Amino acid sequence: MERVMQVICVGVSHKTTPLELRERLALDDGKCVHVASGFLRDDSIREAVALSTCNRTELYLYGEDTSAARSAALARLAGCGGASAAEIEPYAYCYTGAGAIAHLFRVAASLDSMVVGEAQILAQIKTAHQVAGESDCSGVVLNKVFRHAVEVGKRVRTETAIGERPVSISSAAVELALQVFGKLENHTVLILGAGEMSELTATHLKARGIRKIFVSNRTHTAAQELAERYGGSAVAWDALEEHLVVADIVISSTSAPHYVVTRAHVERAMRPRRHRPLFLIDIAVPRDCEPEINKVDGAYLYDIDDLQEIVDRNRGARERDAEEAESIVEEEVARVEAWLAGLEVVPTINLLRAEVEKIREAELERIVRRMGDVDEDTLRKVEMLSTCLVNKILHQPTVRMKELAATDRDATLYIEAVRHLFGLEESPEDAPASGGSAPVDGAPEEAEEDLGQDLEEPEEEAQGETGAGEAPAAGDEPTLGGELTGSPAARGRSQGAA
Repeated sequence: MERVMQVICVGVSHKTTPLELRERLALDDGKCVHVASGFLRDDSIREAVALSTCNRTELYLYGEDTSAARSAALARLAGCGGASAAEIEPYAYCYTGAGAIAHLFRVAASLDSMVVGEAQILAQIKTAHQVAGESDCSGVVLNKVFRHAVEVGKRVRTETAIGERPVSISSAAVELALQVFGKLENHTVLILGAGEMSELTATHLKARGIRKIFVSNRTHTAAQELAERYGGSAVAWDALEEHLVVADIVISSTSAPHYVVTRAHVERAMRPRRHRPLFLIDIAVPRDCEPEINKVDGAYLYDIDDLQEIVDRNRGARERDAEEAESIVEEEVARVEAWLAGLEVVPTINLLRAEVEKIREAELERIVRRMGDVDEDTLRKVEMLSTCLVNKILHQPTVRMKELAATDRDATLYIEAVRHLFGLEESPEDAPASGGSAPVDGAPEEAEEDLGQDLEEPEEEAQGETGAGEAPAAGDEPTLGGELTGSPAARGRSQGAA
């Protein structure tokens, strides 16, 4: 019996892994593509998406061998981060099936973020999915799961108050500065970096009344643009030490692969400060500030992990919203699970229909030859009769297979039994990952009624079990479908005859 394809998530995050290891495993867009595309050389993995943020690096796979996928994921992370798989193993987590989907949905809803309710994660999930899609690493299943994750995140923010008081790493950093200095109006802030996190930091600083903001970035024009938007001043990157002397607070968020503020920088800056304390908040991953700075008298360095205390306080205030959000996640996971279950059973339904249709067409051809010279109207009635019989016979097995796929953990056993009993063999184009939608199979009530009238059968017999009471709902998703219709050849003959 073949193994069932499922979604698999392997990753590390701020909840399980120290910052030193997380920053080594952080991936930019290019590395995300490199890591994801590497999985596709393995026949057991059909799709892959890499998600890397300040607080997590996660690999989402669609494959059939969970153990092998986990080992491969750890090996590829180790290769990119200059670590060994054994070093990552104690900190890594692995979710499969509904657990993997639920984890991604919780991440999208910011329930798994360091700061519950922060909104940046949605854009990061969109980017990860887009990068994977552009490099042909994601397919039908992960496209569906990631798009749905974004919708879950939006729904949580719409239906709960979890995002009404936006809190992010940048706002937590400003809140930490407030704890130290009280009011910020009369203090000077130096922002290193001009990206999204730096802009968010500037927004929160202005909201707290800060008046004097310096912005420094390797690209000076970017620093100028950010400074102008927030009433600050852009300063040259090579004048860093000069401004470390005058700043009270330094908030650093660059994308540099090395330390931009070192212990030596701070030691030289502290001499003319005359024991005036310097407060540094490093919200970059990899870190911008050398940890040894904390050994300099009068210098106080905080990194992302130090913001956890503020995060814990915010989490208490949002507990009720989080409970509502968890309910939404649970509901949406069930919907995607039902979709996936239907996706798994569709190839078997298609194969069963194709096999029975071959028998119908062969027998129809044999009977027509034996009938000899008959008029077109009689041929049409025989054709319609055979089509209606096939639909009646397959209706209940089709409905039952879909119901079992959505509700029974042992559904695979039934599906395999059907394949075995009917001798069905799956071709590549029938595979769920191909993305083809199953034909929608509504019972051909129109054809059956016409046939009934032509053969002068009572109306109640003409409707039979394919009547309106048992026809699949019109709004069913295409991949879940209703009962399958006749083959294209059969439909063409019916239409031509009519």
